[in-house]
Amino acid sequence: MNRLTTSWGSFPLTRFPSDPRDPLRAWDAADEYLLQHLAENRTDLSGTVAVVGDRWGALVTALAAAGAGELVQISDSYLGRRATDDNLARSGAAAGAVRLLTTQDPPPERVDVLLVRVPKSLALLEDQLHRLAPAVHQGTVIVGAGMVKEIHTSTLRLFERILGPTRTSLAVKKARLIHTTPVPTVARGANPWPYRYELPADAPAGLAGRTVVNQAGVFCADRLDIGTRFLLQHLPHDLGRSRVADLGCGNGVVGLAVALAEPEAELLFTDESYQAVASAEENFRSHAGDGRKAEFVVGDGLAGLAPGTVDLVLNNPPFHSHQATTDRTARRMFTDARRALRPGGELWVIGNRHLGYHVTLRRIFGNSELVASDPKFVVLRAVKR
Repeated sequence: MNRLTTSWGSFPLTRFPSDPRDPLRAWDAADEYLLQHLAENRTDLSGTVAVVGDRWGALVTALAAAGAGELVQISDSYLGRRATDDNLARSGAAAGAVRLLTTQDPPPERVDVLLVRVPKSLALLEDQLHRLAPAVHQGTVIVGAGMVKEIHTSTLRLFERILGPTRTSLAVKKARLIHTTPVPTVARGANPWPYRYELPADAPAGLAGRTVVNQAGVFCADRLDIGTRFLLQHLPHDLGRSRVADLGCGNGVVGLAVALAEPEAELLFTDESYQAVASAEENFRSHAGDGRKAEFVVGDGLAGLAPGTVDLVLNNPPFHSHQATTDRTARRMFTDARRALRPGGELWVIGNRHLGYHVTLRRIFGNSELVASDPKFVVLRAVKR
């Protein structure tokens, strides 16, 4: 197990779910740089310290040991929150040492130190800065952190437009800090999130012209992405009373298309993003509601489902974990799907051709069938025997 060494101690940290074969650490040089800066500058941590986007809990684990006052973590990731719980417990932090909030929860009313791990999604950063801006006062210490490749001119402009004058530090180990001087009266404008748009007139599966909502940070939040469009063109039909899971649902348009076409189908929408599931639920209620029931679960894929309780799983798996390219998430999703499916149940997957998901599916299911393909994407079907 890797250990993060800081001025306040050394902490054994893992991602969630923990996998000894996973070479990726639960922190990076940006986390180290930020913690070093706080220690060297003897930043006053006695007030309310809000940590946004702490990916696996490395920051709050160290800050809890530093004796921070009211320590709050704000995260969009269920897996990140689970990792935070595990890492805090492993470090010996007292129960309740950190208040864990999601991006859907009201933020603190006052923040004395605001620490921001720059996310991959500029939209999510914009939304969170807008939501936290009313809690910032003239004395608030604001420090952002990220790897050099994560911090762009557009990133700095967001901090400056929403919070106040902004500058960056020198790079250390390819990481950089962002320093913002708060101006509570800055004319930041309205928060543009959540974003609503109308699906195109040629959208397949009964979705044409429907208005959908996307919370900030949801994949392809301003349009129907081409991979999802291709899957929608090749969905299975005549599902009857099947229980259908939209695994990694994003804004839920795939599950919504099934609900519109299959009035007797029972839908389950699940994602590890709180923003995604909130979007999926609002879209379902708007277009397929009318008293119809569906489940909306923020969690670790299908891990919480009883085995053999699902007839069909639809999945567009991510192949990035923050900045790392990996098929680990896809493999876990496929394995979870096989466990959750009834005998004869099917997993349908959309993916880029080059990812080779057919090989992974054959290892897990013992079979894989090509349903459709174009120069960029494939739709694959695997059956639980």
